[in-house]
Amino acid sequence: MNTTTSTAMDPVVYAPEQMTELVRGPSEGLLQQVTPLVRRQNVTLDLKSVERIDAAGIAALISLYGVAQDAGHCFIVVNPSPRVAGMLTLVGLDRILLSQNVAYWPHSGPLCERPAA
Repeated sequence: MNTTTSTAMDPVVYAPEQMTELVRGPSEGLLQQVTPLVRRQNVTLDLKSVERIDAAGIAALISLYGVAQDAGHCFIVVNPSPRVAGMLTLVGLDRILLSQNVAYWPHSGPLCERPAA
C-alpha cells in the first residue's frame, strides 16, 4: 500500500501497489483499508497496478463511494488500466468514479460536482 497526503483539504492518494486484481478476496482487504480513510477525508484511489476487476471489486468501489458521500467526502478513481476502465464504463460507473468528473481548485483538493444519480 502506498498512501500520500499533503494537507487536510487535499485528498489522500491511495495506491494498492501489490494488488493486480480487484476481485473477491482482495476487494475485502481494500474495503478494510480504505473505508476509514473515506470517512475522514477525500480519497483518490490509484488503480495503476490493477489489471482485472470483477463484480466484487465493482461492489467495493461502489461501497467506498457511498461511504465517502455519506461522510461528505469525495472518492474518485485514477489511472485504471484499459480493461478496468472498460468495465467501469460498461456498468456506468465511469461517470461517477473516474477523475474527469471532479473539478480541482488550486490548493483545495477535489470538489465533487456531480451527484451519483
